[in-house]
Amino acid sequence: MNSAEQRQFDQLLAFIESEMDFESGFYNDSYLDRRITARMRRTDTDSYRAYKRLLEHDEDGEREALLDSLSINVTGFFRNPDAWEQLRPVLRDLTANNRRVKIWSAPSADGREPYSAAMLAHDDPDIDERRIEITGTDINADILREARNATYETSQTTDIAEELAPLQDYSEYVETDGNTFTVKDRVTDMVSFQQHDLIRGDPKRDFDLVFCRNLLIYIDAEFKVPIFETIRNSLREGGYLMIGMTETLPAECRDAFEAVDKQHRIYRRV
Repeated sequence: MNSAEQRQFDQLLAFIESEMDFESGFYNDSYLDRRITARMRRTDTDSYRAYKRLLEHDEDGEREALLDSLSINVTGFFRNPDAWEQLRPVLRDLTANNRRVKIWSAPSADGREPYSAAMLAHDDPDIDERRIEITGTDINADILREARNATYETSQTTDIAEELAPLQDYSEYVETDGNTFTVKDRVTDMVSFQQHDLIRGDPKRDFDLVFCRNLLIYIDAEFKVPIFETIRNSLREGGYLMIGMTETLPAECRDAFEAVDKQHRIYRRV
């Protein structure tokens, strides 16, 4: 963008931060610009200045629509299936120790990631799902309500049946009604949800496995280290971490983790 557009963009971000209580500084500009310009196209707005005026008047609830768009909620059941296959031996090892196994999905978005972990545990005869409890956290209260509802629909952009293909028989874990898929109680009973800010929130305690997948690609570099410090302090010694397939550990945090399966981004706290 040219200098005039950059000024308008900066002014728009300042408004979003001050008037809409959204910490734009946590995210990189390319991510913010993609989400904002998508809303501009939906509202037939041709400049950052005009879109800022639209937000000031909050016509048709556009502030809420923008905040929903800015929330990082791109997800799916068994996203990157090959990586999930490599989690089977991890869960087998953890549940073989005859104790409670705690898993944290952060951010959990609409719940499909933590429910995938629960389904995988049920699906593998060598994993003792009775020992597993899963916590999903997200900063967005609305998306957490969707997660607790545990109902998903196939659409033009999402094929739920295809997402569930890694399971031997997904009908054991979801009820289907046309294009609607509702996760069964035997799966949802393993998962609880909480609101939590991964950047500013306190660490959790004594987790055996943490998923933090496909968040870091949106986050500004200076906030990645605090996220990993929170994760490290939330893991038991020897606990596992899984990040997104296109993500890497910050250099400052690499001494805290050893690679278990570098190709599939699975690490262990040392």
